[in-house]
Amino acid sequence: MVEVIGAGFGRTGTMSVRAALEALGRGPCHHMADVLGEPAATVRWTAALRGDREALRAAVAGYRATSDFPGCLLWRELMDLFPDAKVLLSVRDPESWYRSAVRTIFDPVMDQVFAKLGPETVEFVAALAERGYRRHPGRDAAVAWFTRHNAEVRAAVPAEKLLVYEVREGWEPLCGFLGADVPPEPFPRVNDSGDFTGTVARFLGGG
Repeated sequence: MVEVIGAGFGRTGTMSVRAALEALGRGPCHHMADVLGEPAATVRWTAALRGDREALRAAVAGYRATSDFPGCLLWRELMDLFPDAKVLLSVRDPESWYRSAVRTIFDPVMDQVFAKLGPETVEFVAALAERGYRRHPGRDAAVAWFTRHNAEVRAAVPAEKLLVYEVREGWEPLCGFLGADVPPEPFPRVNDSGDFTGTVARFLGGG
C-alpha cells in the first residue's frame, strides 16, 4: 500500500527522494526508472494515465511510495486510492528546474531512448503528453506547467498531509514529516545531470 505519494516533477531531486524514502523504510519507492524498459509496466501506466483506476492500482502494487513521473501526474488519483497516504512535493526554482530538464528529460536524445524501448512506449509517451508532459515544450510552456502543477498540489492537499520539500534541506524536514529518526548516514545525492547523461549514453550504447 502506498504511504507516500511523490507529487514533484522529475529533476527536483526525485531519485534522491527515492533513495531517502527507501532508507527510511518507505520502500520500495516507484520511479520512472521502474517503468522504462519493462513493456508490461509501460502498458499499465498508459492505461492509468488515461483514467483506468485498476491499472493504476496494479502499477503501484507492492510499492510503499512513489516519486517522479509518471506517478506525480496522478497524485490526485493516488490520493483517492490511498486516502491515508502523505504527499511529498519536491520542488526547486522554476528556472533552475527548466535548465536541468533541458539537459536531461527534455533533451532530444530521449527520443532515441523511447524509440529503443519498444512499440509499447509510443502509447506511453502519448499518454504522458495528454497529461501535459510534452517532450519539447519550450521554456515558457514548461515553466508555466511546472509552476501550475506545484500550485495545484499546494492548494488541494491538506496542510497536515503535505510536505513541500527541497532536497538540499536534507533529512530533518523529511524525517519530521514521516515521524522517522534521522539516519546517521549523509542524505543521498544521486542522479544529477551528469549521472543522467552517463546513464543514457550507456543505455543507448548497450552497456
